[in-house]
Amino acid sequence: MDLRETLHRHVEDGTLPGAVAIVDRGGTREVVAVGSVDVEGSRPMAEDTLFRFASITKPITAAAALVLVDDGTLALDDPIGRWLPELAEPKVVRTPVSALDDVVPAKRPITVSDVLTSQAGWGFASDFSLPAVQALAGVQRDGREVQSFPEPDVWLAQLAEVPLTYQPGESWLYDTCSTLQGLLVARASGQSFPEFLAERVFAPLGMTDTGFVAEPGRFTAFYKKTPDGLVLADPPDGQWAAMPALPLGNGGLAGTAGDWAAFGRMLLAGGAGVLTPEAVRLMTTDHTTAAQREIGVLFLEGQGWGMGGSVDIAVTEPWHVPGRYGWVGGTGTTAHVVPATGTVAVLLTQVGEDSPVTPGWMRDFWRAAAA
Repeated sequence: MDLRETLHRHVEDGTLPGAVAIVDRGGTREVVAVGSVDVEGSRPMAEDTLFRFASITKPITAAAALVLVDDGTLALDDPIGRWLPELAEPKVVRTPVSALDDVVPAKRPITVSDVLTSQAGWGFASDFSLPAVQALAGVQRDGREVQSFPEPDVWLAQLAEVPLTYQPGESWLYDTCSTLQGLLVARASGQSFPEFLAERVFAPLGMTDTGFVAEPGRFTAFYKKTPDGLVLADPPDGQWAAMPALPLGNGGLAGTAGDWAAFGRMLLAGGAGVLTPEAVRLMTTDHTTAAQREIGVLFLEGQGWGMGGSVDIAVTEPWHVPGRYGWVGGTGTTAHVVPATGTVAVLLTQVGEDSPVTPGWMRDFWRAAAA
């Protein structure tokens, strides 16, 4: 089944109101737009429709931080306390299952590298019942509700009150480090995170439609899947209608499939003037150990993690290729680059999943993109 047929089938059966996909195989580019921007069918989906990127924001945020590493503003072994003094002396629960008041000092400072590889010690493990993970959930809120976060200084103060679940460098934990990357970029550059992205990433790549605010007339509605069907979670003039207090590096961007594809082609081109080839190598190389992958198995499903995205290290499905890099988003998005084949594959939809387990329709897209 080809790409258009695959996506059309999931629109026809009511799973998705619509979708836009790009599969660019080294210059042979297929673009498919199917369905509508909402369940009412008020406007057909178009190639330039805007979507909530959600967690496929993470690779873009990591790239922004690596721009500063390339510049010499940040070094990978720098303690983050230089720019984020609120986090200079974190406490760590004695063991991952320990109570929040059973803490010890961190054995060493959290470094820029720890934050870029999601190994700082804050974040979500596969076991959501861990006390420190439960405490974190009150700070690291649902990233699809971008207006629910306070200003950066307030958020950092709240995070500083939550002990690390693991010592710096010992674990891979999901999500929080990508938020920290955006804050680190802002503090180290002296610019707001949106300004830095616009100047150093979006402008060079022609990503004119990507940002933290979306024009309602081009934006999709966003739905959550429930036992009773799709329920509206955010209208086009909702959460992305105004700049949030905290522009989220873990999932706050909105944009088009074409813009993310331009970002992907930059990675495949070795940085294309935005990043050095060494920075791209760091982004797209697995930095995890087997023990770290086990802590995050619910998210990683046996694969590795580079900086801002997963890296395929095990071929367990037809779409897995060693070195394939990218991620998925909780608003129904997925974006990957495959260096071995020169492929960029992007799918944007408007149906969110609350489970980190990949839905069948997304796996069908991966299968079609790999064909």
